[in-house]
Amino acid sequence: MTSASSRVSLSLRRRSAICRRRRHLRHDDGGHSRHHHVNNNIGGLLSARSLPRDLNPGSSIDGEDDDDEQDIMNDGFTSYDDEVLQIETLRATLEPRPSPFTVDNNGGIGFCSDNDRIVIHSLEYASQESAGASCGQGGIFLDEETCMPIPKYAFRSGPRKTIYHDPSTVRCAIVTCGGLCPGLNDVVRQLVLSLEDYGVGEHNDSTILGIYYGLGGFLDHSMPPAHLNYLAVDGIQERGGTLLGTSRGGADIPAIADQIEKMHLDMVFVIGGNGGNRAALAIHRELRKRENPKCCVIGIPKSIDNDILLIDRCFGFDTAVEQAVSAIYAANVEATSARNGVGVVKLMGRQSGYIAMYASMASGEVDLCLTPEVPFEMDGALHHIEQVVHRRGHAVVVVAEGAGQDLLGNNHNNGYDVKTDASGNPILQDIGPYIRDAIKAHFKSTGSHADVKYIDPSYIIRAASTNPADKLYCQILAQGAVHAAFSGCSGVTTGLVNGHYVWVPIETVVEKPRKIDIRGRMWARLLAMTKQPAWGTTS
Repeated sequence: MTSASSRVSLSLRRRSAICRRRRHLRHDDGGHSRHHHVNNNIGGLLSARSLPRDLNPGSSIDGEDDDDEQDIMNDGFTSYDDEVLQIETLRATLEPRPSPFTVDNNGGIGFCSDNDRIVIHSLEYASQESAGASCGQGGIFLDEETCMPIPKYAFRSGPRKTIYHDPSTVRCAIVTCGGLCPGLNDVVRQLVLSLEDYGVGEHNDSTILGIYYGLGGFLDHSMPPAHLNYLAVDGIQERGGTLLGTSRGGADIPAIADQIEKMHLDMVFVIGGNGGNRAALAIHRELRKRENPKCCVIGIPKSIDNDILLIDRCFGFDTAVEQAVSAIYAANVEATSARNGVGVVKLMGRQSGYIAMYASMASGEVDLCLTPEVPFEMDGALHHIEQVVHRRGHAVVVVAEGAGQDLLGNNHNNGYDVKTDASGNPILQDIGPYIRDAIKAHFKSTGSHADVKYIDPSYIIRAASTNPADKLYCQILAQGAVHAAFSGCSGVTTGLVNGHYVWVPIETVVEKPRKIDIRGRMWARLLAMTKQPAWGTTS
């Protein structure tokens, strides 16, 4: 292998291969990546060769002699193909049985196969000079310095012909974690409906439980779990928030694992962002340590900031952008109705500025968009606003909550220690009023005046009910999560990757928060629209 810079290793509770941003994953003349074998355990992946003996059975579940199908179906979804993003299962400790949907071949449509593959990266760059080729052909962009190599394929989400839990005895729990986000109720509802489709809850030994107020609800005996069925969740998709309530923190993992065993749970569905999925992974690992593990822990990616790695988008993001555009339009009305009017809108985005970027572009009214990924110069930002006001008579500024923290003495983007909340997220200084006041002071210093209106719609956006696109997405994610649990998967999350629904290891998606690649095409499109200074990309 050749390279202009050396490979480094980064350990975040696991051994993973990380490559320098400038180290592009080169291809040989046959078009195959030379780096697929750098680390066979990328993202916590298990290869069949590395499985514990008791999790690597040798007999086919269907009695057939198809060796390839046997390898994948029995070895914890681990084929001998290093180009597939491996996921874990508990199949070795569970009993296989036909899916209840085999009666009519799943409505005549058929089933998904463990041999189905989804291509993770659809774009092949001509060279490292191509726009967006920050990580070459086979990596995930983490930040300006690092990329994480990723295999070529992921396993397809969907119903399997063989399942590994008996629906008549399944006991499962649903929990929502972290901050509010559009779509929580949609996901809870569809989880219940999909579980009932399998037959869960039809017998006395089978039940669907709702855990109140986050992971801490497992340990709060003053709030017994709710028994959920289609009547309990009827109509909840029409309103925001979560039927079960939510909270941050409360993740006493060994105690939660003890409670899961006491409750005789076979499945736990954790709806959460990076913090919630990290907790789900920790619960999965804790349960795996114990004798005869049988509880499948499945994550569902909830992040209004859209900051979960590998996943095309998190549920609630489309709705958040739609709501943010409405706030931007309001700021524009205020700005255009005043002399030297400037509208400032602060949007969510602690470490990732996706809402700010997408809403700015969708509105067509934004002159300056500030995100956490791009340290900006305050003088340059103010000069740009002044020029826009002189040219147009008004300006609109969008700032993500995590932007400009270095200006406020909170350098979380530069590796300094900062305080975090109960979910492990950095606690930020309030950049919105700072930008507002700086604009006023700047115009005053020039002998002029700016009529600045400031809007923070954060809690309105969080509480919104989902738009149709998000409603459909939530339904499909929930269905995929239930299918994953019945197929014996654990420690996985379901999501949209390259336009298709997949199961991926939680360990991979929580490596670091997903961030905007400021050398990618989407950021270039934003710069073309706002005409703002290209901080960070012109050096």
